[in-house]
Amino acid sequence: MSRETLKPENSDEKLIWYSITYTYLFWLLGAMYLVAPVIGWILLLRMLKRFIFDRQDFIITTAQLCWIVGMFIMLIALVIAHFEHELGLPKLIKSSIGWAKGWALLAIFPLIGSLNIRPEIIYRATCIVCKHTFILFPFCIIAWLVGLPGTLYVSPLSIIGGPGPEFFSVSLYEIDPGSGTPRWRLFTPWAPALGMMGNLFLNFAIQEKDKRFKTYGILGSLLLVLISQSRLALVCYFTLLGYFAFIRHHRAPWLYFVATPVTLLAGIFGTQAIEKVEMSITAIKAARAGSTRVRNHLANIALERWANEALVWGHGIVERGPHLVEYMPIGSHHTWYGLLFVKGLVGAISLALPLLVSFITLIGSILRSPIAASAVAVLLQLFLYTFGENLEILAYLFWPGLIVVGIAHKSGRIV
Repeated sequence: MSRETLKPENSDEKLIWYSITYTYLFWLLGAMYLVAPVIGWILLLRMLKRFIFDRQDFIITTAQLCWIVGMFIMLIALVIAHFEHELGLPKLIKSSIGWAKGWALLAIFPLIGSLNIRPEIIYRATCIVCKHTFILFPFCIIAWLVGLPGTLYVSPLSIIGGPGPEFFSVSLYEIDPGSGTPRWRLFTPWAPALGMMGNLFLNFAIQEKDKRFKTYGILGSLLLVLISQSRLALVCYFTLLGYFAFIRHHRAPWLYFVATPVTLLAGIFGTQAIEKVEMSITAIKAARAGSTRVRNHLANIALERWANEALVWGHGIVERGPHLVEYMPIGSHHTWYGLLFVKGLVGAISLALPLLVSFITLIGSILRSPIAASAVAVLLQLFLYTFGENLEILAYLFWPGLIVVGIAHKSGRIV
């Protein structure tokens, strides 16, 4: 089969292929938030059916088990915190459903990687989404230029329930309150999340073999990062470029000839360089001083209340913040602070350990295995975004990366 005609070969691949390539259709229907949990649980149930009734064996690695155990402990922490703070049965049921659509996906999709799924299907599908972005984005620019409403509508599917209406809305553009300039979030709930997806698509585009689709993927991923105007997305983008450049050229002698004088100069001018970096960071923060201020206050409130009120199991649910943080939920905008506030020290450890185990088991293979290199890049990206986003609430977007992590573990036979 030629690269041009790469298509899914089994029902599992078809489900994943169409779930990714129809991204903009699901966006127009306001169904993006529902797709990942539905296909995740469907594939998991099919996997269990094959194991129990068809006696089919699957390779389940230690790292995948760590994700399963870690996310299950998240559920235990959630239940205990609800009982400790007497939040009531209705809130417990609602929070458990939220767990099934959030943290549970971080265990389900790596496990799904043990199915007969080729990573090339995911790479190609995301490049097609980048192609669709190029086709649709000019209409979003025109909508802004002619003054159409930024948000066209909120899908009736929002009645099912979710974190907020932005997860079910069709937004053509939005105006940044700080700078007054337009930015775009497209199929994501907010602009920085679009930058996150741009970085994930860059990872997969680099793995794509077909030059035409590779071009779509690389240029499309850059477009997503730029129109999101996300500072973290830019940092992550250049980090990934440097990472893959090293993977590709690590055997080249010129790399070490260049690295030697650079290391020497870094030792001589290190102090001045650090000062420049600090000045740059300050400038970046000043670009959106309001956003930085809110994030800092949210972090301080989350840490203080976690340490003084719910050290081990957390508060069980997010709480609306005060006027100081523009009523943003406490623990949002940061995975670790959110985990400490909602699920306590137990929750933070339950995420940190699977991340660490996955990274350790794959890092030794990145120079000889492209799938391992891609999976480690996914883990690096998720780690970077724990400091700027809440992974639980965005798991419905980056789930293809979790499948790639699972495939890498299966391929490496790391047991």
